[in-house]
Amino acid sequence: MYSLSTTPSDISRALAERHKLLRKQLKLSQFEMAERSGVSLGSLKRFENTGKISLESLLKLAHLMNRLEDFEKVFQAQEDQSGIENLFTSKV
Repeated sequence: MYSLSTTPSDISRALAERHKLLRKQLKLSQFEMAERSGVSLGSLKRFENTGKISLESLLKLAHLMNRLEDFEKVFQAQEDQSGIENLFTSKV
């Protein structure tokens, strides 16, 4: 569940920190990451320092790190549970 105390800026910074950690675990420099992903070095540095990045650039970085599938459920419609609920609440 989404917490009211968590802001979009908090999530952006947390994503940037996790990205930086994963990049280092993969033993990639910022320059190498930028070159391989097609994201400019400036954009990559800004992301790692501030959490600010375009969605397209973020997806390029995720793709390079084999994490693109992490985004597939974002904004995905939830299944309609009313049919299941009706099975338990309908009177016979």
